[in-house]
Amino acid sequence: MVSIRPCQVSDLLAMQNANLTCLPENYQMKYYLYHHLTWPQLSFVAEDEGNKLVGYVLAKIDENNPKKGHITSLAVLRSHRKLGVATKLMKQAQAALVETFDAEVVSLHVRKSNRAAFTLYHEILKFKIQEIEKEYYGDKEDAYSMTLALKPEHEMTIKDKDLKKEEKKPEPIKKAAKKAAGKKK
Repeated sequence: MVSIRPCQVSDLLAMQNANLTCLPENYQMKYYLYHHLTWPQLSFVAEDEGNKLVGYVLAKIDENNPKKGHITSLAVLRSHRKLGVATKLMKQAQAALVETFDAEVVSLHVRKSNRAAFTLYHEILKFKIQEIEKEYYGDKEDAYSMTLALKPEHEMTIKDKDLKKEEKKPEPIKKAAKKAAGKKK
């Protein structure tokens, strides 16, 4: 069984370790400390029965919009994936954003190649795609910029961008040639 609790200063090293183990975007310790000192109510950890940290969520309030939260980082160790841990961490952070800061929306970025995270955010948690940010990550990979209304009255203002046209890629030449040959018969 996994339990979720607020992050403590003593968790920061284990959070950084989980980040290094799970994610290609890594942060220096001062970044975790800054989040903890500035928004101590918004970061949570997941622990197993042996009190080992198996996941975390790092959240903050947007400096330019005090009604908008942002998920900075979410990581769950491979051994504890597909157990609902990430969903529980996200829901806890979302609840804290509303309860503590009266936030109306929350945003995040996710790598276009990270299908598991995209499914969690878009299909399970119902985040809406706002845009694709080209070369968002340090390695130049694009990111989906996503938003979720935290209060029902803001739901109508957030629309899921239709990216089907942007996502369409030409078929590989072999496949197209095979298809064309099949039509001639």
